[in-house]
Amino acid sequence: MSVWSFDYRPHRRFVSPAEAKPQIWRLCFGLVLGAGLFLVLSQLIFGSLFRVMTPATVEAILADGQTGQTTAGMLIVLLQLGLLTVSAGLVAFMVHKRSPITLIGDLTQARRQFVVVTLAMVLLTAVLWILPPWDFGDPIQRNMATGRWLLLLPVALIAVLIQTSAEEILFRGYIQQQLAAKFKSPLVWMVLPAVLFGLGHYMPSSAGSNAWTIALWATVFGVLMADLTARSGTLGPAMAVHFVNNVSALVLVSVPDEMSGLALFVLPFGLGDEAQMAAWLPVDFVMILVSWLVARLAIRA
Repeated sequence: MSVWSFDYRPHRRFVSPAEAKPQIWRLCFGLVLGAGLFLVLSQLIFGSLFRVMTPATVEAILADGQTGQTTAGMLIVLLQLGLLTVSAGLVAFMVHKRSPITLIGDLTQARRQFVVVTLAMVLLTAVLWILPPWDFGDPIQRNMATGRWLLLLPVALIAVLIQTSAEEILFRGYIQQQLAAKFKSPLVWMVLPAVLFGLGHYMPSSAGSNAWTIALWATVFGVLMADLTARSGTLGPAMAVHFVNNVSALVLVSVPDEMSGLALFVLPFGLGDEAQMAAWLPVDFVMILVSWLVARLAIRA
């Protein structure tokens, strides 16, 4: 089958568990309930941890968690987002009367597709690092000693996997499934979750005039991940692309002003450097398109 095929028959199997309770009011209620559960779980977990810490330590951790510029702050950001998985699973069970596992699809197939696409993405990333250009206009800067980075690497990979899986389970799992159970048009179940995903990446205080460009980039990324999910019938490929992409952006080379607490290197410019960021966003956009094509090729194997 061609890499350009838009045969979405596997998506029907992926969506079928949502068809028993497809009402839009359930989806809306589920999103509100999920947001509430996320906040309650965050408060319970982090509130319990903070109670055994000194006020000064709590204040420092909360400050770090705003930007992710330290290791502790970055881990807090990533692991807290992982609670989206728990809240989405609870909503699926309580509101839609279905197993949380159905948000991922067939687990055996999802696992196999995740491994295949991850290997393909790692190979692509290695090739992109080898090929010119070898910098971003100026040399990238070391952010962390190699020895410390290697010690943190297993924890960093697990944290990024938790974060990216949670986002895929919420947007391409829960929201996409429930919309597709009610609406047949991809313009609804593919685009609407992607728009919500893009709005979550709108950061005018950090990105300035590039904020809408970054939000648009995230929206297109969401559409491409929705396509991979519909094409494969599981969240495996989307999770893999999202995981490797975020490892590249958060663990290998990050921006210096935000989300750099786990990165080995940082870029020579930050989100606030509007001109330089604007010049490189199209390159990043092309890399995402290439990643999508590589993932489509991988799931044909």
